[in-house]
Amino acid sequence: MQPDLSGNPFLLLEKRGQKRLGTEGGIAAQKYIVNCFNLLNSLMFKINLILKQALTIHIPVFLFYLYAMVTFWEFIDRYFLISEESKKAWSALLKTSEIAKGNHFLEQGTIPKDITFISKGLLSYYYLDEKGEKIIKRFFPENSLVASTSALLQQEPGSFSIEALEDTELISYSFNDFRNLTKQYNDIANFYISYLERHWVIEKEFAEITLKSATAKQRYLEFEKNYPELILRLKLHQIASYLAITPTQLSRIRAEL
Repeated sequence: MQPDLSGNPFLLLEKRGQKRLGTEGGIAAQKYIVNCFNLLNSLMFKINLILKQALTIHIPVFLFYLYAMVTFWEFIDRYFLISEESKKAWSALLKTSEIAKGNHFLEQGTIPKDITFISKGLLSYYYLDEKGEKIIKRFFPENSLVASTSALLQQEPGSFSIEALEDTELISYSFNDFRNLTKQYNDIANFYISYLERHWVIEKEFAEITLKSATAKQRYLEFEKNYPELILRLKLHQIASYLAITPTQLSRIRAEL
């Protein structure tokens, strides 16, 4: 019974070599192939080692960029599926940046230019009242688009500031350039309409009605229900500012629960 050589290329080559060159020639051919394979393997190992050493610093940055972009497009597709052609055009506008805790993406009185997506971190959207105290209108955690929308549309100094409450990583793009894309690509225009309808009509109306009609305790319970992940990330006075109550009132509400 002849042995099955199909699973071993070296034995197969040796068998063929024996037929053409004799037994010694076949063995020599096998040794030559093995030596070539070992040399190639050693060379690849050294190349990999060199690449790893050279890219050690850059790999984390690249991985962050890759993850941020995947997250960004997943977020966009929730509102309207974007074609590869449209993504390519939109991608040309995207720029990544980081904001340290306590710094601002936008200052009150500044004319806004960009829309930004939060890939990691937390921002607050606030204005200063006549006493100079912060009145927080919204919090923006990961997977949120942020802009001073009214000022952006009218291209006038904004009434709101946008501050980083944590070290934050962003993907931003020019609003004017984006609007030009909505004229060229229907799917991008449909995304824009869908996003505005959901967040600046439906959600905004509901939030305004809730803040005016609900009690302080009801507002806190609603906030806790809708944003449970933010409770541990925010300070007491920040939540109180958003709910339009004092920190003391908030402490009493929590104590009653």
